[in-house]
Amino acid sequence: MAEEISIIPRSLAGAISTALTDTPVICLLGPRQSGKSTLVQQLRPDRAYFDLDDDDLAATAAADPSGFIKALPERVTLDEIQRVPELLRSIKISVDQKREPGRFILTGSANLLLLPRASESLAGRMEILQLHVLTESEKARTAGSFLQVLLAGEFEEEIRSSEDSDPLCLARRLISGGYPSAIIRRQERAQVWHRQYLQTMMERDIHDVARIRDSTQLHRLLEKIAHPSAGLLNSSALSRDLGIDRDTVNHYLDVLEKLFLIRLLPAWHRNRGKRLVKSPKSHFLDTGLAATLMELQPSDWNTRRSEFGCLLESFVVQQLMAQAGWTDSALKFWHYRDRDQKEVDCVITRGSAVWGVEVKTARSVSRSDCKGLQCLAEQAGADFVCGIVFYAGENTLRLGDDRFFAVPLSKLWEM
Repeated sequence: MAEEISIIPRSLAGAISTALTDTPVICLLGPRQSGKSTLVQQLRPDRAYFDLDDDDLAATAAADPSGFIKALPERVTLDEIQRVPELLRSIKISVDQKREPGRFILTGSANLLLLPRASESLAGRMEILQLHVLTESEKARTAGSFLQVLLAGEFEEEIRSSEDSDPLCLARRLISGGYPSAIIRRQERAQVWHRQYLQTMMERDIHDVARIRDSTQLHRLLEKIAHPSAGLLNSSALSRDLGIDRDTVNHYLDVLEKLFLIRLLPAWHRNRGKRLVKSPKSHFLDTGLAATLMELQPSDWNTRRSEFGCLLESFVVQQLMAQAGWTDSALKFWHYRDRDQKEVDCVITRGSAVWGVEVKTARSVSRSDCKGLQCLAEQAGADFVCGIVFYAGENTLRLGDDRFFAVPLSKLWEM
């Protein structure tokens, strides 16, 4: 099983190969243990490779960044670049002296764009791509083309049974998550891996992005966000619940984002939408981690449905954002909510064009489930393209309006 996981084709490989043909520096960012190192070494096995997770190598590089870069082969991969962000300035100088495509491949388990120490600009010299944990389409070894179909507006009514209509199968997908090292284990062993992964992040990786003496509060905040994931962010409420000041809460949220543990999905709005809620939503990047913190089991599907609903929303957002990496990197993702509690779980925009995605755990769906999408369509006006309601059923159905469809969740990995 471990061998099978290691050779799962990654859908982002094509985008990386394309970038290597015309860009001097390619930076692959994503969570630790998401498969970045494996991917770049499989793509370019003949390239010199240096792992900055090696403390001695990182110390050498930090002591003399310029000398370290000058001594490297012409084409090189530097893994875990966030360990020595001082190297970025020397890489810039090296590229300016010899500007050829594909010279440097960098990987990072922290978001370099959010790190103050990595402020030296590589604009025009570097393309950044994000590798997510394994998507369901990658696990199924399918093309992962759902987002492409959505953008093209090619949905049609379709009466066809899904291969995965059992709700417990969906529950297992949510709880499994996408970390390669977790999904090869039985559920109880995967949860042990998740807990140890978080412990390692708190004890070691956190120091790459922030100075935090005691990570206990950070872990408590992470647990609070997990109950439930996909909730409107309220820093003041988190401050009260945890007994820490609001500025510290915001600082910790920033740290969790930098480490690719959570994402804050901004609110979509336009100036004319004065009654729209503008708070972001918090999502875990991996539902397996969230489920472990929530102590959810597949057998809890019926008794803890609301929690599974929040987890499912994070799951769908994650799948769509990952597919954007190999479909259209210009896409932006949001959520929508107004003062009347009408909401849309995920809003996708490209330029002025707007798509809406609502997520339901139910096995049936009706026109009333489109209320949020209808409000979004009114706000977007002529820019609204299409709205879908994901649900746990088996058929793709039109929901009255030609622009609204009910779509089985399994389409995310079957297409």
